Amino acid sequence: MTGEFSESWLGLREPADAQARAADLVALLPAGVHVIRDLGCGTGSMSRWLAPRLGTPQHWIMADRDPALLLHATSHLRLPGVTAEGALGDVTTLTAADLAGTDLVTCSALLDLLTEPQIDALVAALAEARVPALFTLSVVGEVTFDPALPQDATVAAAFDEHQRRGAKLGPDAPAYTAAAFEKAGATVVTRPSPWRLGPDRPELTAEWLRGWVGAALEQQPSLDLDGYLADRLARLPRASVGHVDLLATFG
Repeated sequence: MTGEFSESWLGLREPADAQARAADLVALLPAGVHVIRDLGCGTGSMSRWLAPRLGTPQHWIMADRDPALLLHATSHLRLPGVTAEGALGDVTTLTAADLAGTDLVTCSALLDLLTEPQIDALVAALAEARVPALFTLSVVGEVTFDPALPQDATVAAAFDEHQRRGAKLGPDAPAYTAAAFEKAGATVVTRPSPWRLGPDRPELTAEWLRGWVGAALEQQPSLDLDGYLADRLARLPRASVGHVDLLATFG
């Protein structure tokens, strides 16, 4: 989606992300989580959501390839007993050695951007290090509107194909990742974590619609969606955008 990694887009989506995440999975985390590595941290919204739900002391290692986002993430986690550092680099190169001393690995809205080999390597590193993972807000290709329009399904299918460009898993990522963890011997628990959009979130809903339709048009330029998008923006619908949260633990 256009602006997917911009600070403004990440800030706009943070309240919806926080509301969507499956908080009950936090209670299933192993005891003694103090060092957390957040992959593709962006502006740090995952840490701001999870840190208050964990005991202290905590130390967060924020990993991202964007130095500006890293600076924002590390400087906006201000809680007693919680510290943070930035780790600039590509999260797909993570190894078991990198996880020495780490109690939990997290990410948000990341898995759908990865390929099968990248997921396999990530799961292998976590399995070798025996580090649990809490991966939230992975898209699953389920979008529903109220009211519905005839073109909804066409746009959704084109968007999903756009997500799979470059061999990325897109909406197939949650199921693939769960299976990879189970094959590696992990216990996996998943929960639905849909976004709830609509007139009560006008800025986010409108921006998401523009990006959703824009990606569909990039995938299928022959689609005539000008009227569709204009209609949706003029009368913002209620929308459910499907995501899945995944917790993987090693006994």
